[in-house]
Amino acid sequence: MLILSRHDVEALLTMPDAIAAVEAGFRQLAAGAVEMPQRLATVIAPYNGIHLAMPAFVAGDPAAADPGTLSIKVVTVYNDNRAQYNLPTIHAVLLLHDARTGQALALMDAEHLTAMRTGAVSGVATQWLARPDASVLTLFGAGVQAGAQLLAMAAVRPLQQVHVVALGDVRPFCAQMTAQLGIPVTPAADRRAAVEAADLICTATNSATPLFDGAWLRPGAHINAIGAYTKTMRELDSETVRRSRVIVDRRQAAQVEAGDIVIPMQEGVIDAEHVVGELAEVVTGIVPGRTTPQEITLFKSVGIALQDAVTAALVYRRAMAQGRGQTVAL
Repeated sequence: MLILSRHDVEALLTMPDAIAAVEAGFRQLAAGAVEMPQRLATVIAPYNGIHLAMPAFVAGDPAAADPGTLSIKVVTVYNDNRAQYNLPTIHAVLLLHDARTGQALALMDAEHLTAMRTGAVSGVATQWLARPDASVLTLFGAGVQAGAQLLAMAAVRPLQQVHVVALGDVRPFCAQMTAQLGIPVTPAADRRAAVEAADLICTATNSATPLFDGAWLRPGAHINAIGAYTKTMRELDSETVRRSRVIVDRRQAAQVEAGDIVIPMQEGVIDAEHVVGELAEVVTGIVPGRTTPQEITLFKSVGIALQDAVTAALVYRRAMAQGRGQTVAL
């Protein structure tokens, strides 16, 4: 079995390639070529954590001798880690199997992979939902996930200015991303002004309460909301959701796990039909994406195992081609 460290994954995976892999995966989902049970969540209440198991099988193309991809990711999210232990909030590993035989092929660090595939799905959504000329991004969050969101936005839209809203000192994050991308990335002096100026908004926080007032959104804005992952967490208020054309990664997951959707439904602000479709339906033309330049669009993602599987398969193929990683006998 091949062991791939975080350093290996970082060296093998670029954001543009992750975006391409994730979009291809959603096309497979629309074609009915994906088996993906609802992820299993175990709450670790004494430590403010959650343990998630995310399996998926993506069928291959027999004509091309592609057996498909079989994987399971195990991820923990401990929201007190940063403050109490100076550790990342998210820890994750992914096990990749031979889909034909079930043999374990690779075990890889999935913390960077998780951030990249989450950024990539927002990149796909932005390609299909945001205005082509969107150039001002307001980013909520300044952690690993936020960084990946910014990389994805820069890969699919001509960013000219990025405003960052987050707790604590965001200047180091801004300096790092400015140097990496060559785009002005600056702390937001005023939250409302940052939202009102934004063509694009990405929320990548662990907030349980809304980050901004939906009345502040400008016509034509696009939002990627990826931080809230339980039915009691929300980054968006009900007004934001009400005003938006809403696309999700998976209806079933959104209705069970996405507080950004569940809470407005419980309040009676929206009904189930307010979610107009899944991203797989948008990229295959089954459901229209943006319908007018002035429309506000919202992509809500809780993260699905398909994204991990297709991204991990790409990493594995490149590792084998380049001779990276360490082989161990089980």
